[in-house]
Amino acid sequence: MSVTGFLFSTRHPGLWILLMVWWLMPQALAQDVSITALFKPDPTHPHLNQFKNTTPPSGYCERYPGQCVENQTFSLQVPIQFESSQAIPANHGSPRQGATFRVPAQWRDLTVRHESGAVETVKMRITGVGSKYVTEDVRQLTGDTNEDYRFAHNLLWGLSWVNSSAPCLYSGVGYYGTNYYGFFWKTPVDAACNKQAKFQVPWMRYEFLDFAYELVTPNPLGMLAGHYTGALTYTVGPNGDFDFGDVMLPSSPLLTMNFNLDVQHTLKVDVPPGGEKVQLLPAGGWQSWLHAGRKPVRLFRDQTFNISASSRFKMFLQCSITDGRVCYMADRNLILTAPLKVSVSLPGGLTNSAGRPVQRQELLTEGGSEIFQPGHYVDRKPGTLHFELEKPDHLFLPGAPKQYFGSVTVIWDSEV
Repeated sequence: MSVTGFLFSTRHPGLWILLMVWWLMPQALAQDVSITALFKPDPTHPHLNQFKNTTPPSGYCERYPGQCVENQTFSLQVPIQFESSQAIPANHGSPRQGATFRVPAQWRDLTVRHESGAVETVKMRITGVGSKYVTEDVRQLTGDTNEDYRFAHNLLWGLSWVNSSAPCLYSGVGYYGTNYYGFFWKTPVDAACNKQAKFQVPWMRYEFLDFAYELVTPNPLGMLAGHYTGALTYTVGPNGDFDFGDVMLPSSPLLTMNFNLDVQHTLKVDVPPGGEKVQLLPAGGWQSWLHAGRKPVRLFRDQTFNISASSRFKMFLQCSITDGRVCYMADRNLILTAPLKVSVSLPGGLTNSAGRPVQRQELLTEGGSEIFQPGHYVDRKPGTLHFELEKPDHLFLPGAPKQYFGSVTVIWDSEV
């Protein structure tokens, strides 16, 4: 906590006025926890387009990993303690006078923001709660003489803490001793789960706060590569989001979840060796022109490539000879020219901006770039670039040059 004080005074006959102004930083009271998730395309599971939760588990799931795997539970522990403000009376009439637990089990939205300013929405809900209650020796509180302290704990509350009260649900084993009991319950709905003390409890403390949570993350295929960060703050205490009744008071009134979603996209294009040199030919080769003098109707060449993509990307052309929109081929003296049409066909799983399959979609220079979107991770699937000179009649006039050249660079750009 940071405290800055200012002392002001004003003098009046027989009167002193003192004004003390304190600046407190309430955020110092908040308890923070980090939640991290990663999306990285997996070639062995290309259709698994989901984030992986990379947050190290703590608390109940660290102690009983098998239980959490069986129940598909993931827990975190934070050092928020709850101390009783008064004794808990036996057979108390109001659940809020004893052990009661209500957590934010409903979905909540939070915004995560990319370094570029792009935003996405994450949903979160709390699906379990646990701690370790500590009090005086439970055999002394209950008068029980059984050597197994479990019986005294059961007498104190009327039922084992492993077996939660409705609407909370059993989630596995617990652990106990002379004056403590560790537990963890599922919380399927946003409602209180209560335990009534059958004997007076002079004092009680929850040593920490365990909670399980569930996330709904955005579709990573539509997200930018890089980090998205955001935070969601819950209130803790009587009538707060984490509400443990009127007697058990928390050491921190706020619990903030700090999110970091790491998106690691793949965009890789492999062109076979020699594929960078494209020679345009007529259908069937040059024989009809050489032997019969028939001018080719079109000159073309298809060039295959393999593409891996997990995010949106755009394609466009850079040309050595262009009118600002399309590329041209020309003789060495730039006397005769002809437009070169370049189009692309992409493998299944990749669609254009209208959501349709990509078949011979024409590519233009950067101002007319086309955007493509994967429906799932595409891993080393074949695509085709189509190069074509249409109606090149004037290139075959008597005396016309015999060779024509042009440089075209095809760009796949993930910075959309």
